[in-house]
Amino acid sequence: MDNFPNRGVGSELVSLTLPPLTLETLRAYAEVSGDNAQAHIDSQAARDMGFPDAFAHGLLSMAWLGRLLTDQIPVHMLKSYSVRFTAPVYVGEVLICSGLVTTSDVVDGHLRLEIDLKVADDSGALKLAGKAVVAA
Repeated sequence: MDNFPNRGVGSELVSLTLPPLTLETLRAYAEVSGDNAQAHIDSQAARDMGFPDAFAHGLLSMAWLGRLLTDQIPVHMLKSYSVRFTAPVYVGEVLICSGLVTTSDVVDGHLRLEIDLKVADDSGALKLAGKAVVAA
């Protein structure tokens, strides 16, 4: 956790701001994931289903939040990671991934952190909420 020097409660991970979501990104993810649902890769198909535009695969958004963690905390220290999807992520949205240490204690001689995570758009609307447990 050398890139995460302040390990106390209230410490923030360095946020990750992503570029605006594009159909090209969604189509590339669909190709590698095998999830070619039209609502993810075709704006008109999504509108025909009642959505304002095509929207991101949930696991793609979860992966971006995981990237926030693994860019700053060695993956072998990550003990658990979970998310709750709260709102769709639509084409054109700019996402900001962030994390806040909510618990910092020592368990069996090892530092243990609980980190609240979130993905929000640039207006502050919550898209994903998550939690990670990290142990050194």
